[in-house]
Amino acid sequence: MAPATVYSMDLNVKNDKGILPRLTTLMKKAGLEDVIEKGDLTAIKLHFGELGNTAFVRPLFVRPVVEAVEKAGGKPFLTDAGTLYVGMRGNAVDHLNSALYNGFGHSSVGAPLIIADGLSGNDEIAVPVKSKHFKEAFIAAALVRAQALVSVAHFKLHEVAGFGGAMKNVGMGGGSRRGKMAQHSNVAPVIKAKKCIACGQCLKQCVHGALSLVKRGEAKKSPHPKVTKLAVIDKTKCVGCAMCMHSCKQQAIDVDWSGTIPDFLERMVDYTAAALSGKHDKSLFINFLTQISPACDCHSWADAPIVGDIGIMASKDPVALDKASVDMLQKQPASPLSRLAGKTDPDKIRAIYPHIPWEHQFAYAEKIGLGSQKYVIETI
Repeated sequence: MAPATVYSMDLNVKNDKGILPRLTTLMKKAGLEDVIEKGDLTAIKLHFGELGNTAFVRPLFVRPVVEAVEKAGGKPFLTDAGTLYVGMRGNAVDHLNSALYNGFGHSSVGAPLIIADGLSGNDEIAVPVKSKHFKEAFIAAALVRAQALVSVAHFKLHEVAGFGGAMKNVGMGGGSRRGKMAQHSNVAPVIKAKKCIACGQCLKQCVHGALSLVKRGEAKKSPHPKVTKLAVIDKTKCVGCAMCMHSCKQQAIDVDWSGTIPDFLERMVDYTAAALSGKHDKSLFINFLTQISPACDCHSWADAPIVGDIGIMASKDPVALDKASVDMLQKQPASPLSRLAGKTDPDKIRAIYPHIPWEHQFAYAEKIGLGSQKYVIETI
């Protein structure tokens, strides 16, 4: 497979031009006008940010994307699909209210907002796929029906995927509720008995009824004499959304690292391919390498960036774009005020998530023909 071209810009002022006009130039160089035809209903797929999160791509940067799509003749709309986890984006009403709260109003971005999988997360289309995991993928209907797609992703680290960029934005983000469950279905957390204090907080977060408190046996006796119960997970009900992990202040819930993560990464890539079905030549991908946080934007907070802001990158190839983004991240000095402080592993992703074989998604994506790991950088 021939190397793909990845277009890159830093955040400096060049020839008296700031970030916004340079972003417009970046999109033009990357071929936005090539993927959009006059009248195309164009999905701008992004993450509106959970309430309280401060790392998502700001509406100020989305407005030039909307304007560029309109100039190319397209009819843009901003979109994302609902979540599995407990939060303010689980249904269309809460999701839209969250987006508006975070600044994505029509007056700010110049385009309407559409929740891609409908009111309750079940407006979906089954897209046929050929993979070892699926025969069909359940993709949010508005994404399937859109005639062109522009992915606007905040590049950051992620607790299960290792990192989140273009592939995760389209694959995981583009799945309906059932589609997200299918991707997570073999990734169930485990309880660390010695750390669990049976506070019950994880039970409150689990909307799938997969958690309960049971009496401890001798083999799992707590170091705290007053703690006589233990949280347990029913893996037949667990969908792997990991919200229980986020809710546990004792860090008593962790991912089961017994070989499930590679399958999860493959499923996510399969969904990326499904979401792009029929639109491989009608899609452009943009990664914002800014405020690179150590965790997903699905949290109601954003931790300190692990490196300084790098810039913005774009390509027609989501695999090459994500690979270039990871490579760019690895070259940066670690922030001494972040979670990388004191870490010695030169791999910044593995330094924080040592058990995640994040490279596997690239090999699998290339294997199924989604894109190329080989790329050349053209600097704007």
